[in-house]
Order: sequence, then C-alpha cells, then structure tokens
Amino acid sequence: ERPRHHVSLWAPVSKLSMSADCAKVTIKITLTSDPKLPFKVFKVPETAPFTALIKYAAEEFKQNAATSAVISNDGVGINPAQTAGEVFLKYGGDLRLIPRDRVG
Repeated sequence: ERPRHHVSLWAPVSKLSMSADCAKVTIKITLTSDPKLPFKVFKVPETAPFTALIKYAAEEFKQNAATSAVISNDGVGINPAQTAGEVFLKYGGDLRLIPRDRVG
C-alpha cells in the first residue's frame, strides 16, 4: 500500500504534450567580465537557435552580441550555429559570456 503523500511520476507525463515544440532547456549564463560574476537563467525551447539566446543574453548584460563569445565552464568555446538543446546536451546548463576583447 502506498503512503498518502506519494505522488506518481507518471501521472503528469500523460497530461503533457510530447511534441518537441514544448520541450525546454534551462541555461544559466554568467558574465565573466564583471568581477561580481552576475548571471541570468534562461528557459528556452530546445529548438531555439543558440545565436538568438546569445544575442538576448548579451543584451540583458548590456554587451554587444556581435563581439561576445560563449564558453563552457571548462573554457571550451561553443559554436553558436546549433540549437539551444544541442548546446545543453554537449556542454550542460552552466555557460559563460565573455566580450571578445577579453578573449585570448
């Protein structure tokens, strides 16, 4: 017999639409050029172009998106020509935004 406070994990799944359109990823982007290391958390569709996320994040941090790069926490540069879901799977949900004048 199940305790009363037990919640079935399968019940909510049956109510969700299983289309890829509703699947979202949560990505935290930290601005590394600021000594306070501010960050913002973005929840975007898996299919969203990563370039759009970079542009939006750069604007939120008042940085120029055209001269910004995104790297993983391990320091690996991320090719922006992929979807947010692909970036999330390859690099995780914790990324860093750096202005290009600080790259290298």
